[in-house]
Amino acid sequence: MLSRTLSLAMLALTLGIAPSARADTSVYEQKNLVSDRAGAAANTDPKLVNAWGIAFNPNALVWVANTGTGTSTLYDGAGTPSTLVVTIPGGNPTGIVFNSSNDFVVGANPSRFIFATESGTLAAWAPAPSSPPPTIAVTVHDNSTAGAIYKGLALAANGTGHFLYATDFHNNKIVVFDKDFKPVTLSGSFSDPSLPSGFAPFGIQNLNGDLYVTYAQQDHNREDDVAGRGLGFINVFDANGHLVRRLASRGTLNAPWGMAIAPASFGRFSNHLLVGNFGDGAISAYELITGKFHGRLQQADRQPLRIDGLWGLSFGNGVANQPTNTLFFTAGPNDEQHGLYGRIDVITAHNGNDDSLKESDISTDDSGNSGNDDPEPYR
Repeated sequence: MLSRTLSLAMLALTLGIAPSARADTSVYEQKNLVSDRAGAAANTDPKLVNAWGIAFNPNALVWVANTGTGTSTLYDGAGTPSTLVVTIPGGNPTGIVFNSSNDFVVGANPSRFIFATESGTLAAWAPAPSSPPPTIAVTVHDNSTAGAIYKGLALAANGTGHFLYATDFHNNKIVVFDKDFKPVTLSGSFSDPSLPSGFAPFGIQNLNGDLYVTYAQQDHNREDDVAGRGLGFINVFDANGHLVRRLASRGTLNAPWGMAIAPASFGRFSNHLLVGNFGDGAISAYELITGKFHGRLQQADRQPLRIDGLWGLSFGNGVANQPTNTLFFTAGPNDEQHGLYGRIDVITAHNGNDDSLKESDISTDDSGNSGNDDPEPYR
């Protein structure tokens, strides 16, 4: 155990990850940019209902998947809506990814945005050169007859090609698709025998080439998550589906879904893994290598920042007023009946004693692991 601890510490130092962030108690500010309700944010967009997945075109606007209206809408960093609204066939889009490769072709062109849905389908959108952008995505996979409910989507490469990874919450598995949207079997199975029964893959993100997967407890019908303190786990897999490590167990996890790695200019939690809870709207920070819990994002009153119905998390791309050190989020407030898109910025950072991490914030799982310019909007 000692040698493992020392090895992890050396790896963290090699990667430039601070061994502790307790001396810096940064304050974070939430700004609501878009809502479906007038007066709830700087901009109003009736299409933004249960805003879930979030994906940035690296050189243009953000795309948001709206589960409540079966659409995807685009915004700049001030929340100004684009005129392009894309309808997702089958409705209920959840996860969304941006594809920069020449794979995942729709018609004659590579798709640029791909969506997973709670209806058990995948849909893809490809720009049409020399034509107006399409306003309807194309269904490229349908697994609804098997009862699939896709809650998340990621895209990664394993050295032989590009693949899509969808979390099938109902059937408790991760489904993998090749560059032609065909289901495939990889050498790994995305399994973890130590995971308690009743927990299923919920959110998934490609972070630094590995696939980070969150798990939430299934309800009686295995259709939705169950909220509650300690009801969550995070595993890290390689792109072939082999388990690399258990990163976090229980603790403050509460139906976790959104994940993002903070840049070096995000205050106290720079270079940490940020995890958003759908269950209670809080955002927790973990060391990337050890999984040690380092606290939660706090507001000016030193209380944890909480966003009702929090879903996606992603840092900006550096264009269209979308700074790379601003954390953008999506949410479905009021039991997913409304929608919210916004941003979180670090506004102060000063030294002092940090009491946000108490022993009561950490519990253990059954194995004793602690929970710790004018950019084109659619190309």
